[in-house]
Amino acid sequence: MLSKRVIPCLDVRNGILTKGVRFEGNKDIGDPVDAAKRYYEEGADEIVFYDITASHEARGIFLNVVEEVASKICIPFSVGGGIASVEDMRAVLLAGAEKISINSSAVTHPELIQDGSEAFGSQAIVVGMDVRKTLVSDAIPSGYEIVIHGGRKPMGLDALQWAKRCEQLGAGEICLNSIDADGTKDGYELQLTRLISEAVRIPVIASGGAGKPEHLADAVTAGKASAALVASIVHFGEYSIPELKAYMASQGIPVRMR
Repeated sequence: MLSKRVIPCLDVRNGILTKGVRFEGNKDIGDPVDAAKRYYEEGADEIVFYDITASHEARGIFLNVVEEVASKICIPFSVGGGIASVEDMRAVLLAGAEKISINSSAVTHPELIQDGSEAFGSQAIVVGMDVRKTLVSDAIPSGYEIVIHGGRKPMGLDALQWAKRCEQLGAGEICLNSIDADGTKDGYELQLTRLISEAVRIPVIASGGAGKPEHLADAVTAGKASAALVASIVHFGEYSIPELKAYMASQGIPVRMR
């Protein structure tokens, strides 16, 4: 079995590390560069960086912050926010990222997934999916809807159908975030995570809701995710990366230990 990854997520607003609950009430935490360096030194498998207001504000990502983070770490680094073209992708990669995460722009311009995959390889293209539970309907048979622009705009698009299409278009990975669970620390949305993980052949990162080590173990076992994204529990010092991995290892889950 492949090792399961633990991936800290840096939500960045105006160059500052921030965190909210269900995409609201964000509190500024500190310097994302310092945080990335600390998590790298603790043994994080990857770092995810999101410029969380870039798409809503219709602007490009803060490349100077990306460059600073990339200079401090030697692990895979995924960057998203406001990436709307192959040229944007190239700029992010040249700034030091290994992966490009596209979310809102992928929904509004699905051809961007294929264009990016053809230009840089599918391994470099991560599709972020922000998902909210809703009523089952003909348009949304899974009961899970895609929402874009930082949780502001529901799209009437079924999450399961969208995940399958992303894979077909050339995405190499899906980062699956439950808006309902985001920041609550009540655990990942396991039904959603398992639904998507079982429907595609590419890796799925579970995101939204981590509050204790057991939640990460649940995400990669019951949820069948390839990795677990963490934010609040490490940003606020409740658990360290080694503590999370040690618990997962104690449950027989393969993880990379330093």
